[in-house]
Amino acid sequence: MKKNKKQRASGLSRRLHFPEDEKDLVWLSPLLDAYSIADTGVAIAIRDAEKKEKKKLACGKGCGACCVHQKDLPLYPHEIVGIYWYVSEKMTGPLRESLMGRLASRDAASGCPFLIDNSCSIHPVRPVGCRQFNVFTSPCAPGEDPYFTRRDDVLQPIPAYLDRAFAAVIPLYPGVRKEDVPGAIRIIRGQIMNLLSYDWSKLAVLMEQGVPSPCSE
Repeated sequence: MKKNKKQRASGLSRRLHFPEDEKDLVWLSPLLDAYSIADTGVAIAIRDAEKKEKKKLACGKGCGACCVHQKDLPLYPHEIVGIYWYVSEKMTGPLRESLMGRLASRDAASGCPFLIDNSCSIHPVRPVGCRQFNVFTSPCAPGEDPYFTRRDDVLQPIPAYLDRAFAAVIPLYPGVRKEDVPGAIRIIRGQIMNLLSYDWSKLAVLMEQGVPSPCSE
């Protein structure tokens, strides 16, 4: 897994590269492109809020509050493909074992199943909704949903970047009219799901059996 040096230096684009996998998996490059676009939009929005509104970002490594208390974590079909691949093909060792147990036994009340030791185990391929959720001023209190308690402290993403991120994955949706970009984006966005209520048990079985993700075939 590599980062482009120029992009890393800019601090705005976080496009990751899996060179060998991207050669074999036609869907992987568009997915990584989409996440890079979304990350750039988030970075710009954070920078603008910090400079123009003098806000201070409260989110940081080791804080998984939103992964625990949020009841609705947006998820789209193309993101599921990425998660299946990353977990079954890239995850190894104790982390894999811990996640396998969580996926096999979880319930919606336990928060995001991919949160392990207050860290996102699928961070490189986490959904756009997770990437966009950022809070300023102070970390979330236990059980707090800042959307309701202090909406002004929740980052306002830049819509144009989100649209571009969805546009990048249009080729991954057969039957969608690629020439009608706004219409294609509406169709994709209409397939929104909740990560917490999605049935991840099949992924747990794949992990236990040690077989490749269907997305890798």
